[in-house]
Amino acid sequence: MSKNKDNINGGLNRSLSSGQMEMIALGGTIGVGLFMGSTSTIKWTGPSVLLAYAVVGVLLYAVMRALGEMIYITPGTGSFADYATDYIHPLAGYLTKWSNIFQYIVVGISEVIAVTQYLNFWWPHLPDWISGLVVVITLTLANLASAKAYGTLEFYFAMIKVVTIILMIIIGLMVIFLGLGNNWHAIGLSNLWKHGGFFTGGFKGFMFSLSIIVGSYQGIELLGITAGEAENPKHAIVASVKSIVWRILIFYIGAIFVIVTIYPWNQLAAVGSPFVETFTKVGIAGAAGIINFVVLTAAMSGANSGIYSSSRMLFKLSVDKEAPSIFSKLSKHVVPNIAILTI
Repeated sequence: MSKNKDNINGGLNRSLSSGQMEMIALGGTIGVGLFMGSTSTIKWTGPSVLLAYAVVGVLLYAVMRALGEMIYITPGTGSFADYATDYIHPLAGYLTKWSNIFQYIVVGISEVIAVTQYLNFWWPHLPDWISGLVVVITLTLANLASAKAYGTLEFYFAMIKVVTIILMIIIGLMVIFLGLGNNWHAIGLSNLWKHGGFFTGGFKGFMFSLSIIVGSYQGIELLGITAGEAENPKHAIVASVKSIVWRILIFYIGAIFVIVTIYPWNQLAAVGSPFVETFTKVGIAGAAGIINFVVLTAAMSGANSGIYSSSRMLFKLSVDKEAPSIFSKLSKHVVPNIAILTI
């Protein structure tokens, strides 16, 4: 069994609520890619991208259900790394921890770079290094404050994304079936098959889209890292696993359905951001600014999760005596401050 089985959270406080855990996993999965990069996935397979998201979602549910069952028994920090150690080999667990750290370092850096570009929308002459430094300092301070502070910040980041997607879906359905913003002439569903059929990319395009979509769901595994600081871990894990997958499927499939139904899939490249265009279509002033704010918070959410996840894994390595002991030091706020600052 894992080396720290008697102290599975390594001395960290259990302060994250069930709602925060759900929103952390949800927010980590719904990122900038849905708002700005969905057209790149659609171009490979056309409207059948809806089926591709559903297929990956079903597989994701099976994985999350299995992970949830194991976390329920041993809800510790970085639990899935422990499972790799316990059920495969210690080397598998070791590599899982380091790969998670490096993955989120890369993700965090890319998200901070994205934030600097989004801020240029309002302040085009602001030097990138200044905006990047402000973002890194802000998120680092939030993570140093407490796990609850991180959870609260992530909760509101995720809420902004969720509300935007819900509005997008509601407005989109009104455009499709009632003709809102289209002189009350319903657009209908014909764009799902009119422009080359449902499977425009054939089998090859469909399979290639699956590989991209799997990557877009990245972040849901944060449930296995936050478990060590969950207030009521068993209740939170059950609630999260039961709800998180179908919520993600609704948000992803709902938003993509609206996009490929309103706009011909092969003209999306000329549309820009479908979210901006949809809000503009129904007369919402400042749609570009609204979506820019949303993707800004989405990028900050990704960087925030990167700091949290990688610092906890570095902490976990130290607790398991696989990294210098200094990284397992806890501050008076009961957070691994050395690990956070190092990351």
